[in-house]
Amino acid sequence: MNRFALLTFYRSLTRHKLYATLNIGGLAVGIAVFVVLGLYVRFETSYERWLPGHDQVYLVEARQKALDPRPGQYSPIAMWSAVHRDVPGIVGTRLVPRSATVLKDGIGVHEQLALVDPAFATVFRLPTVAGDLAAALVDPTAVVVTQKTATKYFGTASPIGKTMTITYEGASHAYRVAAVIADLPRNTDLEFDMLARLVISEAPAPVTFNSTHYWNYFEAQTYVRLPSPADISRTIGQLTAVAARHSRVETPDDPDNTFEISLQPIADVHFETAGARLAVATLGIVGVLTLLIATVNYVNLATARAGLRAREVAMRKVLGASRAVLARHYVGEAVATAAIAGVIGLALAESGLPLVNAAGGLSLSIQYFGWDGTLLPWLLLVILVGVGAGLYPALVLSRFPAAAVLASARSPGGGRWGTRVREALVVLQFAIAIAFMIGTGVLVAQTDHIRSADPGYTRQGLLLVRSLGSDSLTAGQRESIVHHLRSLPGAQAVTVANGVPGGGLFGAQTNVEIPGEPGHGPSVSFFEISPGFFEALGGHLVAGRMFDPARPGDINANLDVVGKDGTIPSNIILNRSGVTALHFASPQVAIGKTVGGKDPRTVIGVVEDMRFTSPRAPVPPTMYDFQLRDMRQPIAILRFTGDPKAMLEAVQQAWRQEAPEVPFQAKTVVQALNQYYERDDHSALLFTIGAVLAVVIGCVGLWGLASFNTARRVKEIGIRKTLGASSTDIVRLLVGQFLRPVLIANLFAWPLAYFAMRTWLAGFNDRIDLSPLFFIASTLLALVIAVLTVFAQSLRAARSTPAWALRHD
Repeated sequence: MNRFALLTFYRSLTRHKLYATLNIGGLAVGIAVFVVLGLYVRFETSYERWLPGHDQVYLVEARQKALDPRPGQYSPIAMWSAVHRDVPGIVGTRLVPRSATVLKDGIGVHEQLALVDPAFATVFRLPTVAGDLAAALVDPTAVVVTQKTATKYFGTASPIGKTMTITYEGASHAYRVAAVIADLPRNTDLEFDMLARLVISEAPAPVTFNSTHYWNYFEAQTYVRLPSPADISRTIGQLTAVAARHSRVETPDDPDNTFEISLQPIADVHFETAGARLAVATLGIVGVLTLLIATVNYVNLATARAGLRAREVAMRKVLGASRAVLARHYVGEAVATAAIAGVIGLALAESGLPLVNAAGGLSLSIQYFGWDGTLLPWLLLVILVGVGAGLYPALVLSRFPAAAVLASARSPGGGRWGTRVREALVVLQFAIAIAFMIGTGVLVAQTDHIRSADPGYTRQGLLLVRSLGSDSLTAGQRESIVHHLRSLPGAQAVTVANGVPGGGLFGAQTNVEIPGEPGHGPSVSFFEISPGFFEALGGHLVAGRMFDPARPGDINANLDVVGKDGTIPSNIILNRSGVTALHFASPQVAIGKTVGGKDPRTVIGVVEDMRFTSPRAPVPPTMYDFQLRDMRQPIAILRFTGDPKAMLEAVQQAWRQEAPEVPFQAKTVVQALNQYYERDDHSALLFTIGAVLAVVIGCVGLWGLASFNTARRVKEIGIRKTLGASSTDIVRLLVGQFLRPVLIANLFAWPLAYFAMRTWLAGFNDRIDLSPLFFIASTLLALVIAVLTVFAQSLRAARSTPAWALRHD
């Protein structure tokens, strides 16, 4: 744009300040929403992409065909041992997470340790701050720590060569710090503070139990580095063949242990959780549609006001300007407008990010420079929005005939075609806005439902002491801690289990044979519980009875009693889903029945389903086993009254009296369950912000259309009033015409929202009904907003005197 074009653009803005504000403001808000949601989408899709050569790293996913419905992220430790022997050409590593303890000032501090193979340094080329990562992982006495961990224990001094005593799996190990790596970024699912070499015991499985030799214990995340995607199918075949050769032989107690192997690119692992990819895609679409509404709003207002510049266009044509020159000029004005809006939009995004981060638990920020900076994408966005928004208005303006415009007493308004285009644009705006309203209502209702729905127990007033499962504790310490917890003021009940709300430290599944039916039976989750478990949680008994310590048959008999035929009898309690999975007609029918084949178990009770994990997943069939001692990785459950914070502090003090060397870990059940709600809460919040701002921008477009139409119909209104029409009649006429595009918008909004929300709700096992009330309420709200938007202008036009209206030009 030359100096004269800039001067014209400046005069256009200053002469029509209100419309300039609406144009720039609408685009600025749209760009701000697009930037914020774009930052969120970019962050969520950047997981593990910071790793050098991430496109060559794959996670090995394994599924036991008899137990698992789909492949999971963990695989047996024994699998890579077999692969390393049979297929030495594959570059890969295991990552075995371990909860570790490091003493600091006499207090045990919890750290996340990962045991890995020496090839870890080849698969994961992590940036090293000090030492040699590859050499450190060859030495079984060396440990690698992150910068944050090094600072925690050694301050500003160099940690290289220093000794750390790390306790895990019930044993203490003296390690020498051999390397320091950079702290892991926030956009990663890798979780460890320290790395050490994984050392496999030489004792085979039949001699002594060691999960590293068993194929039915999934404890490792196994990663491979493949030079080319063409190697994927060949590698899957090799891994599958190795599993088939070794799993049945090396796990004799599970002769039907067969596997399905797949490879997942490491950058895609983050989206394997239910609904994660859909949530990110939805918010990305919200950002794009909000920007589209803002762009359409600009087009609508620009074409509505085009008639005011008709004489300017005519004079330019008389002075020799061609249609192409005029079109470029007005597109240039649109780009300049978009640039101003872009600057304001960035300022709005910068101002709003702290609020969004605080409300959504995020850490988004705008980086302007660098390979992932925002500046270049922002420039491209401004140009794209400017050209997209200004092209149609420029074509409309540039085609005005000079002679007809200069000979006419009034400016052209675009005719019937222009009116239809503007109404179509309002229809598009409100179709998206109403769909957003419906989506917001459904999202808010669903997120509220999953937090308030009955999980099958009373979640308030429950505290989980997860550190009771530490391998560093002796059986005597555990008994003493549980006894101490029972004596705390406000403690109503204390029990122990390895299946708790929020997920336990140990998970087990087993196939339960059904008498008279072929096969190994359905896969059932297996929880070990102690006396008072259901009473402490507030579980609901459906049929039969609870466990009774006075009845020997209720106690897990693999510790005490073996039947004459060598079997291990045991009484169990099923949940309602377990009754269905084992093909019993009702909970009452299941009572007294024996299932399990070689490991017979008699059903003595049935409880209601208790949801311990995500509302997206169905409650699994579960059987509860009664244990008095030797429970695997137990967690203490404390039912209490009073302030949760005060109770947590009291429990922590009791813990430090009994086992100060073991890190204390505890949280309420409400806090434990939050992990399953937070992503949907954040998505609903960001969706709502985008929806509200999209509706505001749509109202601006409707206001502009109303303002233009009422200004052009002043004489018509004067004639109608002269012929006897009242102000009420005029208001009703104008408002009705302005509401027509809003009503038409519902024809597009309802199907769009229905299919989108049905898809989203399908990701939840526990979900609300997609009620028509969401659609009706959103339509009524849109109508009310539209009426309030245009009512003032319609009333002002209706109150004008006929004489003034007929003289108005």
